[in-house]
Parts: sequence; C-alpha cells; structure tokens
Amino acid sequence: MATAPSLDTVLTPLDADGRTLREWLTMFHLTSFVIDPYTHESAWILNTCARIMRQFSGAATRVNFVVTASAPEAKQFLGPLATEFLTFADPDRIFVKQLGLSELPAFVFLRGDGTVPASAEGWNPKEWRAVATTIAETVAWSKPLIPASGDPGAFKGTPALV
Repeated sequence: MATAPSLDTVLTPLDADGRTLREWLTMFHLTSFVIDPYTHESAWILNTCARIMRQFSGAATRVNFVVTASAPEAKQFLGPLATEFLTFADPDRIFVKQLGLSELPAFVFLRGDGTVPASAEGWNPKEWRAVATTIAETVAWSKPLIPASGDPGAFKGTPALV
C-alpha cells in the first residue's frame, strides 16, 4: 500500500512548469498510473491504463501518467498517450519514493487531502479493480471493467527504485 506523499512534492507536466502536490490537489483528486518506460511490464499495461483513464476522464479526479523518465523520454514511450492525458515526468523518482512504491507499474489514488486510500503495484486485476472501485465510490462515477478483453495476464511488477 502506498503512503501519503508530502504535499510539497513537485509534479512537473511534460510541457509546463511544475507545481506542488498541494496545488494539483486543490480542485480534484489524482488518479495516477506510475510507469517505468525502461521495462516491458509498463509497456504491457499502457492500453489498460488508458482505458481506465478514459473511463474516469469526466470525473472529479485528474487522471495521469507519472513516468520515471525525462519529459522527452516520456513522450517517446507514451506516443500519442502523452498528449491525450496529463503526464508527469519523474526522472529522479522523487514522487515514487514519496509514495513508498516498491513495484511498477502502480495504480495510485490520492484524495484531495493528500491521503492514499487505495493503490496497487504490479498488475493484479483484482487489486486494480479495488482501486478503481474506491475511485468510483469517492467521485460518484461508474467503475471500469477490470480485467477487460485485451488486458494482459497478471504479472509482478519491476523494482520501483533502481
């Protein structure tokens, strides 16, 4: 289970100045998919992440990718997904460390108060479904089907801190 990060942690989108987590959480919760572009595991789950993000795109949560790479590397890895969704670059894994994650990919829900009521590491459909259910209940939104046709089989994540 992820831990609540410092609200002073700066998240930097690909094409804009960084803001503190406190600022990002002013109006909306954060629904983050933390991925490592240097692993196959994060590549395998991109379509699933995008499908879940599209489901929650109109809800009171900012859906986003957090990519453990520079902005140019994140853009290269995500391709068109980097412009479709809010994407943060975390090349030094500061946010990953703040969350206390041990495996990537990870699915993390941060409430507006900075707490983490639900998270999952690696790809375990049952655990990801529980995170999505918490989000849906919090924002009064319909939850996505997890797993869905085309989703990969369950797999363990790779080390979050390398």
